Amino acid sequence: MGSFHCFLAILGLVLLPAPCTSQDAFTRSRATYYGSPDCYGNPTGACGYGEFGRTVNDGQVSAVARLYRNGTGCGGCYQVRCIYPPHCSNDGVNVVVTDYGEGDRTDFIFTPKAYGKLANSPASTEILFAYGVVDIEFRRIPCQYSTPNLVFKVHEYSKAPLYLAMVIQYVAGQNDITAVELWQEDCKEWRGMRRVFGAVWDTQSPPSGSIDMRFQVSGSAGVKWVQAPKAIPSDWKAGAAYTSDIQLT
Repeated sequence: MGSFHCFLAILGLVLLPAPCTSQDAFTRSRATYYGSPDCYGNPTGACGYGEFGRTVNDGQVSAVARLYRNGTGCGGCYQVRCIYPPHCSNDGVNVVVTDYGEGDRTDFIFTPKAYGKLANSPASTEILFAYGVVDIEFRRIPCQYSTPNLVFKVHEYSKAPLYLAMVIQYVAGQNDITAVELWQEDCKEWRGMRRVFGAVWDTQSPPSGSIDMRFQVSGSAGVKWVQAPKAIPSDWKAGAAYTSDIQLT
C-alpha cells in the first residue's frame, strides 16, 4: 500500500528527463517491482550510476537481467505497458535501465514509481500492486534528456593520479557505449579502458594533464567512434562530473 501512495504523489506530473518513442515492435514478457523507502531507484545499483541511477527520469527506472548484457544495456530506455485492459494505461511507462535483477520470468523489476505508471487509475494502481507481477509488452526507445550533453562522471572509487574510473551519463538516443579509450600522448596511441562492471570504465595510471577520450557508440545508425578532446581536466577529482559539448541522437 505504501508503493500505491508513491504513485498518487506523482499523478499529473510532466517528467524530464523522459525517453521519447520509437516504432519498433513490442515483445511480450513480465514485470514486477522492488521495495524502496522513497519509491526511487537503488543508488548502489549494478550499473554503477550512484545517485544518478536513483533519480534519473524522476526515479522511473528498472533493474533487468536478460537486457543487462554484461553492462552494455545500462542506460537503455524502454517503453513498457501491461496488458490487462481494465487496469493498464495505453502508453505505460518509459524507464531507464540502472540495475541488474532477476525475477520470476520477468524482464523488468521496476521502482514503485515506475510500476505505478502502468495503471490507468488510482484504483487500478492498487490492483496491480496487489498482483505483484504483471504480463507486459515492451520495446526499446531512444532516450531523450533535458540535459542534452554527455556528462563524464569520475567514479568515487578513483584516486588521482594513480587510478581513474568513470561513467558516461545522459547517453541519448538508442545508443550503447561499447568501448572507451584514452589518448596516451607519450606513446602516441589510444589505450583502452576496462569495463569494470555495469557502465563503469577504469584504467590504472591514467594520462597526466587533461584527458582526451574517444568512445565507441553502437546504435540505430551503426557503429562509430566519437572523440571527446579534453573530456576530463588535469585537476580531476573523484566524484566530480564534467559536462561535455557532445550530444548523441
